[in-house]
Amino acid sequence: MSTELLDRPDVEAAESDAVRFRVGGMDCAACAATVAKVVEAVDGVETAEVSIGNGTMRVEGSAPAEAIQEAVRRVGYSAQLASSLRGPSVPFWRQSARTFSTTMAIGTLIAAVVASLTTLPDEVSSMLFLLTLALGGWGIVISAVAAMRQRTLDMNVLMALASIGALAIGDYAEAAWVIVLFAVGNALEELALERSRRSVESLRELAPSTANVIAGGEEIPTPVAEIRTGSSIVIRPGERLPLDGEVISGASSVDESTLTGESVPVDKAVGASVFAGTLNVAGSFTMRSTSGSEDSTLAQVTSLVSDAQGSRAPSERFVDRFARIYTPIVLLAAVLVAVIPTLAGGSFDEWFYRGLALLIVACPCALVISVPASVVAAIGGSAKIGVLVKGGQVLEDLASIQALALDKTGTLTKARPELVTIATVAEMDDDEALALMAAVEKGSEHPLGQALVRSASDAKSVELEVSGFEALPGRGAVATVSGRSLWAGGPRLAAEHDAELPVEFENLQARGETVVALGEGSDVLAIFGLADEPRIEASSAVEGLRDRAGISEVVMLTGDSEPVAAAIAKRSGITRWRAGLLPEDKLDEVIRLEREVGPTAMVGDGVNDSPALAGSTVGVAMGAAGSDVALDSADVALMGDDLMRLPDAINHSRWAVRIMKQNVSVSLITKAIFVVLAPLGFVSLITAIAVDMGVSLLVTLNGLRLLRRPATHSLRETPGDPGPVAVAATAEGDVCEEDCCSP
Repeated sequence: MSTELLDRPDVEAAESDAVRFRVGGMDCAACAATVAKVVEAVDGVETAEVSIGNGTMRVEGSAPAEAIQEAVRRVGYSAQLASSLRGPSVPFWRQSARTFSTTMAIGTLIAAVVASLTTLPDEVSSMLFLLTLALGGWGIVISAVAAMRQRTLDMNVLMALASIGALAIGDYAEAAWVIVLFAVGNALEELALERSRRSVESLRELAPSTANVIAGGEEIPTPVAEIRTGSSIVIRPGERLPLDGEVISGASSVDESTLTGESVPVDKAVGASVFAGTLNVAGSFTMRSTSGSEDSTLAQVTSLVSDAQGSRAPSERFVDRFARIYTPIVLLAAVLVAVIPTLAGGSFDEWFYRGLALLIVACPCALVISVPASVVAAIGGSAKIGVLVKGGQVLEDLASIQALALDKTGTLTKARPELVTIATVAEMDDDEALALMAAVEKGSEHPLGQALVRSASDAKSVELEVSGFEALPGRGAVATVSGRSLWAGGPRLAAEHDAELPVEFENLQARGETVVALGEGSDVLAIFGLADEPRIEASSAVEGLRDRAGISEVVMLTGDSEPVAAAIAKRSGITRWRAGLLPEDKLDEVIRLEREVGPTAMVGDGVNDSPALAGSTVGVAMGAAGSDVALDSADVALMGDDLMRLPDAINHSRWAVRIMKQNVSVSLITKAIFVVLAPLGFVSLITAIAVDMGVSLLVTLNGLRLLRRPATHSLRETPGDPGPVAVAATAEGDVCEEDCCSP
């Protein structure tokens, strides 16, 4: 997925792969289809993807932004570059010509109603009703004409036909009411959806616009957009961080809740990673920037969430297909209701009026908006607790999960193993053995290798010349150290070199230590035992997956040895595990779970987990904050290292699917009832439009309930308590300590 979108109004699309616009005035999928077709007809545009859910358009090609905006304007909608919306906000009623004219139409409609109730001549109220039609209906007519030119039937076409029909039979008041209620309903829907869009996009604005950069020994206030990677920046208490970086001096506590959803500040010392938009709570420190303003984790997350909100869920695709068939049938039915009884001797005005009522009440507006409104809000709500769900498809897949596979290292454990035991086999002391091992593992990204390198910092070591390093996923690593061809790994790699592991290897494994051997050819030089502690929340998270999320099968998959796997599984509350797995073996296990149990999620954090993450129904990356690979590759990214977020994310997705079903059901049932009542003469035009727009607003507001911060369960240390306490944070930020939350 491409996540780099052009956000600078002074640069044309020719300089980037894609430009993102915010499109205003759309109220249905057919409107989005009209905008897409019109934009794709602009010279230089290759593709245009329009989302009704988050009101955005992503355009690829070399066409100037101005040409695209003009094309959208001609068909009655508005388009602004995404970045142009970051300035001071204006009242909603002044955001576009269409909303402004709708506001004016409300005023003239009120005046017309007052005039009709007084002794003023009928011509006065009629003129005011006609003025209301002109003010409130010009945008609708323009959009309707554009839709018909593109051979599409949307809500604007149906409403334009209904109002013209009401005028034809001389009912100016009802025609005006139809137009104003429709326009007001659309404006309110757009306002409600804009709330959910802005709740996520406002994250980007958390990063300050200027920062104090150290240059020539002085602090110089500098625009963040001009700060280069590698610059030193001073951060004081109460300041938000401008960029991603690394602490190079000082120490502090940083509130990272904007990214990870975790409200407890994280201690930061020299060498710690810090992220743009987070809040420095306590001390001062100096950081070295590691990214530009558009490449920070905060910017990436904002773009990814925005893209995800614009994606189409399977339910939405079904509703769109239904609407494309349903709308022409409704139009035909309205014509038949107006024509057939009239030909049979009925009153033309009466049956024509009933046909118009059917035309309005049967509009699938509420049905079409019901799913995208829920998707936008659900993804935004998940982002508030530090869970990035990449689209409507993933949201529905996550709700269907029945089995879960968990990697061990970095997922269930802290991924920070410590060296516990050194046993040399050859004639060398511990420090020499550790120095050689650290030299082999120096280029490794594996947590075990990094632990060995850390442990060697205090060992008797000299600068060793290292070349030919190669990581062997699932087996170990090889390198040439000062001319010696060395290998570091477990039984598999030892067997490949025909090396016989000493008895101590099995003894350390039996104690639950992860054991790595250092060898040269067929000789084992030393063995190293490391221990990795389970995360404090591991057992509570596993219990939550079973009890709160209803996951029937939780399995641990690891490349580690059987004794180590058994020890970690037991302490984490897991009853099933598979040890000694290569990356391809993990994928096979995930496929087996999907076949035997059902849709399966794989949770991992390393390169070794990539095949299983990609092959599962939903791939979940742990601790994705600051990791470009995890952000790009996973379907769901837990921005922090809190595994307790996973049951919350699953439950939130299931709530979202329930709300989608509620919205679709309410829309269909309401339409069915009034489609029957309209031809029987029980529905007026005003009632029809009130019902249509009322249901549309109802499903939109119901979907926006998902925008609330989901209840979260996490662990905290309580002074004086014997251990960690499981805490459930409600949407309002309170906590509960009920039996359901205890470890």
